[in-house]
Order: sequence, then C-alpha cells, then structure tokens
Amino acid sequence: MKSWKREKDANIISGINITPLTDVMLVLLVIFMVTTPLLMEAAFKINLPRASTAERLSGKDITVSIAEGDVIYVNEEKVEMGGLKKTLGRFLKGDKGKMVVLKADRTILHGTVVKVLDIVKSSGVTRLSIAIEPENTN
Repeated sequence: MKSWKREKDANIISGINITPLTDVMLVLLVIFMVTTPLLMEAAFKINLPRASTAERLSGKDITVSIAEGDVIYVNEEKVEMGGLKKTLGRFLKGDKGKMVVLKADRTILHGTVVKVLDIVKSSGVTRLSIAIEPENTN
C-alpha cells in the first residue's frame, strides 16, 4: 500500500520571508522622514496680531519667534534671550542683508518685543519685518 504523504511535502521551506516586512518598514520610514519637517512648524503656536495690510514674504528669511511664556525661537531652534545675538550671527553668516521676520504672540508684553528688536538690530540686521495675520474681510 502506498502512503498518503506526497513527496513534495517533504521539501517544504519553513523559513519566514522578511522581504515584505522590510518593504513596509522602509515605506513607513520614508513617510515619517517626509512628514516630520511639516510637523515641526506647528511645534509651537503663535497667535499673531491681525491687520488688513498683511503681505506674504519669501521663505528664505530668518524667523525670530516669541511664543507664550517669553520662549524665543530662531528658525524653530529654541534659544535664550542671552544667546539670541550669537544665534542670529550664526544664521546670518556675515550676510547682514537677510530679512529677519519677528513673530510675536499677541499676548507677549511690549517690553519683551522691544528687547528682542534691540538685540536683532544690534546684531547688524538692516532688514526687519514684523509678522501679522491678514484680517478676515468678510
């Protein structure tokens, strides 16, 4: 009598193929690498004052942001008030003609904004702009 077992069943490969798993992991890695910079801009929220004369600026500017609690950022890099001048010098890289955009939360005290403006001007910046949001003119 013949056995019910087939001969090709004896040659079954019982290993796990990790190629599909590797493909999925690489796709997820690429997705995270692409979306992370987009999420970094929303890392801190600044409620800018509104005005009807708001204009768009180029993306090559240096941004100095003052968030709630007097937390200062230069292009999303958190800095202390004392290290602001040195950090600005690093971002300017000798080009004093770069535009510096000041984004201050509307709840920040006027004195803090003036202090930051003074530091920015003393670092040699000649082009300075204050960021605002356009008013809704509905």
